[in-house]
Amino acid sequence: MKKPTMPAVPKVSFSEFVEEIRSLDPKDIGTWPLLPRLLVLIAVFVALLGGAWWFDWKDQLQELESKQNQETRLKSEYLDKKQQVVNLEEHRKQLAEIDKMFGTVLRQLPSKAEMDSLLVDINQSGLGRGLQFELFKPGRETIRDFYAELPVTLKVSGTYHDLGAFAADVSSLPRIVYLTNVTVAPNKAAGLLTMDATAMTYRYLDEEEQAAQRKAKAASQAKGAKK
Repeated sequence: MKKPTMPAVPKVSFSEFVEEIRSLDPKDIGTWPLLPRLLVLIAVFVALLGGAWWFDWKDQLQELESKQNQETRLKSEYLDKKQQVVNLEEHRKQLAEIDKMFGTVLRQLPSKAEMDSLLVDINQSGLGRGLQFELFKPGRETIRDFYAELPVTLKVSGTYHDLGAFAADVSSLPRIVYLTNVTVAPNKAAGLLTMDATAMTYRYLDEEEQAAQRKAKAASQAKGAKK
């Protein structure tokens, strides 16, 4: 029994194909062979696709991409705002707590009229511990946004225990006062210790001072903007 044989593949001559294409009548495409007609149809189809993409689809695709990006952005904004709404009550509680804490701290700041009594309290805390004041000098105020800093330079002499008790008394005052730049050295002449320190205290600005502060800040910003 003979094995089946594959039919021979006809040989295609490229030169003959080109010559056949050249001999075609462009005015009578209906008489062309099948292959050239298919090639023309494919070329027309590709040209139509290219023209449609260039003159219409390209802009539509760009607009579609822009809308998709806008959709993503709007979804993100929606989720953020939704999260804020969900946590709104918690934020209100936190804000109320912050306001309460701020009010508590603010009440610890003396007014301008109360500063003299505060300085007297600091002085009396030292005298009550039997300390000898060699220097008690309020410095120059530094104005901040809604408060002012007042440094008081101190130099007192006493025993180690009395100096420590004085520092504790100052920190326990109802107003905010803290000691900084503290140095302690022996006073051989008196047989005691001498402490140099700066008592830093604060006071809040009254409405008139805050208005002046805001005015000065606005003037400074306007001057900077002109430059």
